[in-house]
Amino acid sequence: MKLSARNQFPGTITGIRQGVTTTHVTIEVAPGVVVTAAITNESAEELGLAVGGEAVAVIKASDVMVGTKG
Repeated sequence: MKLSARNQFPGTITGIRQGVTTTHVTIEVAPGVVVTAAITNESAEELGLAVGGEAVAVIKASDVMVGTKG
């Protein structure tokens, strides 16, 4: 798989929760570091996702927000 996005995090699928139209996929990209993606149910089915399977979290954003407690 080749993508122009540079923020690619390979990991293991640890959870799949299908809703009415959206599936939430949880990927552990490092020990204790989890990324959750919301994708369409159709995409989840086409990708053949399964808990324990390998996946890549690809993050493509034009903006990054930073916040503090103060």
